[in-house]
Amino acid sequence: MFSRMFARTSFKHAVVEGFQPLIRHRRYATAASLNQTEVAKFAAMADSWWDLEGPFKPLHAMNPARLTFIRSTLCRHFGKDPFSARPFEGLKFVDVGCGGGILSEPLARMGASVTGIDVVEKNITIARLHADLDPVASSIEYRCTTAENLVEEQMTFDAVIALEVIEHVSAPAEFCKSLSALTASNGATVVSTVNRSMRAYASTIVAAEYILQWLPKGTHQWSSFITPEELVLTLQRASISVEEMAGFDFDPLTGQWSITDDISVQYIAFGIKNS
Repeated sequence: MFSRMFARTSFKHAVVEGFQPLIRHRRYATAASLNQTEVAKFAAMADSWWDLEGPFKPLHAMNPARLTFIRSTLCRHFGKDPFSARPFEGLKFVDVGCGGGILSEPLARMGASVTGIDVVEKNITIARLHADLDPVASSIEYRCTTAENLVEEQMTFDAVIALEVIEHVSAPAEFCKSLSALTASNGATVVSTVNRSMRAYASTIVAAEYILQWLPKGTHQWSSFITPEELVLTLQRASISVEEMAGFDFDPLTGQWSITDDISVQYIAFGIKNS
């Protein structure tokens, strides 16, 4: 099914006087894929995006592995040098569901022109405040909007990236259509999510939320997880051909994540927009 499987591999939070964690009901509130329950859930945690010991600690820990996959696949696709300090120079990326900017910032440091979007106003405020601490990251354009709205604006990007987002939307098929519409012809789409497997339920919900308490209870819904086969088919129907997949493996002894060919729990997919 896939052409190649990828082989194994302090800013605590922003406090703004008088700032309230509002979810402003703009035009994006009616977007087809928007799940208001999920929006409210992440708005409640927005202050913690850059707290390395907070609820987003697993994402911070996973970021190096995620970036390894992104650098490798996108450099290969766009003919860039993966050993360059700024391999994405000249490319336009959009980080869909950017949260506090923990992925947008390293992408910008690797040379990409980055637009980060999120439907939670407070996430965008936190992302902007943190980016302003770094002259390179301050070039990121953060917007409180949806992928659907960018489609209406007829915007396109060389690479569209949506990590750990699709399991939180109400209409994954519509969401993927928007990702596809934002991807330039022969551009790249990168999506990561959680497999709907019993192993994923045990590790992502039972262990991470209830036993280890890495995440607030209720962060994930097992029924919203997506199998790799479902993701490939959904993207294919949206004119995106999945070319490569990889899983993420956590080592409890080192506290680090690595790339693996095991996609039974958390996984990431790289696809190309059909011409």
